[in-house]
Amino acid sequence: MDPEAARTARESLDLAFHMSNILDTGLDRHTLSVLIALCDLGLNPEALAAVVKELQREPSPSPPLPTSSSQIP
Repeated sequence: MDPEAARTARESLDLAFHMSNILDTGLDRHTLSVLIALCDLGLNPEALAAVVKELQREPSPSPPLPTSSSQIP
């Protein structure tokens, strides 16, 4: 990618990230970048939005409890 295209892409991501923050989406810059790339590949943005909403609605998995075999003596 030439330097001008890289600069334009970076500025576009910065703008999209700023808009995402204003809308309080909770998306980090990397996740937003991945979603934009998926849209560029032709995935349906509405379907992606539905998946993101569903994943945000699910509770985070709790970390596994340590077992006696995994504890250091």
